[in-house]
Amino acid sequence: MRLWFGVFVLLAGLGATIAADTIPATGGNIELTPMTHAHVQIEYGGKVIHVDPTMQSNLAAAKPADMIIVTDIHGDHMDAKAIDQIDKPTTIFVAPNALAGKFPGKTEILKNGETRTIDGVSIQAIAAYNMQRGPKPGAFFHEKGRANAYVLTLGGKRIFLSGDTECVPEIKALTKIDVAFLTMNLPYTMPPEEAAACAQAFKPAIVYAYHYRGMDGPTPEQNLQAFRAAMKGTAGVEVRTPSFYPAAPAGRGGD
Repeated sequence: MRLWFGVFVLLAGLGATIAADTIPATGGNIELTPMTHAHVQIEYGGKVIHVDPTMQSNLAAAKPADMIIVTDIHGDHMDAKAIDQIDKPTTIFVAPNALAGKFPGKTEILKNGETRTIDGVSIQAIAAYNMQRGPKPGAFFHEKGRANAYVLTLGGKRIFLSGDTECVPEIKALTKIDVAFLTMNLPYTMPPEEAAACAQAFKPAIVYAYHYRGMDGPTPEQNLQAFRAAMKGTAGVEVRTPSFYPAAPAGRGGD
């Protein structure tokens, strides 16, 4: 079921305002809208791209998706109910092999390290995984090869979205990243200080902290404060920390 009728009434009733950041690019601006957790809405050249849409977002304020990109199998990244509310018959889905056959339309499956141009957008799949953190010795929360981080190239700008990962060599090796979204939540990914060290390693021009609500420990705002403190004085990297949790969430953060 798609709920596009009456969207303006819904927005007015909710008092919903979601501020987008503007990134100047060749051929027009890129609009980046933080939704919730790992959900980012990207607009460029008349296209709307959603990455890891979730029901915890205010989907009444979301725009119908020309492309939906999913990083991993967990429910805070692969949310079929959210997808059903923002997709269209023509939506293209991009995902790792672990999610093959899970989408209601044309799907492009990318393996770690693969680059493909999809509907005019260059998309590079980057390995996203744990090297040290897991539920028990010898096991990891995110196994190598299952999930993708992505680099999207739009208007000559390279935008990196990490999904769930630690600061693995494939991320440290990134170059010429204009905008990066970096995860930081324990116990599943990275603490703020490690996320900051990762940003300092590959030096994106702009870095956003996202996916920063953990299962326990510091609050989301405390995580943001720690990230800002760890990034203080880093030359050449602009730190942006809009709230990805503007209201009390329905549930705790996933992994």
